[in-house]
Amino acid sequence: MHGHSISQRHQPLNLNHYATKKSVAESMLDVALFMSNATRLKVVLEQGPSSQYYATLIALISVSLLLQVVIGILLVVIARLNLNEVGNQWRLNQLNNAATTLVFITVVINIFITAFGAHKTGSMAARTSSNPV
Repeated sequence: MHGHSISQRHQPLNLNHYATKKSVAESMLDVALFMSNATRLKVVLEQGPSSQYYATLIALISVSLLLQVVIGILLVVIARLNLNEVGNQWRLNQLNNAATTLVFITVVINIFITAFGAHKTGSMAARTSSNPV
């Protein structure tokens, strides 16, 4: 077993496998954020239009979900193309740049979603403290 790991250390890095693993990991994080935003959307919808930032949160969460779908599609395309083929490298670089830009925009949008407070516990706590029974 020890000899097997030594032989692997001396092999050149397969960039295609590396990029594919990176894309798969990024896709898993995208799915986790997608599920989190779907939950946030459900909470906002349950609170209804009477909540303070209802329209803002619906818009931000919807844009974030849409961007996450686009990112997911980009990552699938990136994972399917072979980086070792020189003809694919420019296209993969452009797709990777697009995915990275969209991820950054999604992160910024999610910071605003968090700042506007689409959390059930926070809204319930605020209602309880302002309307003591």
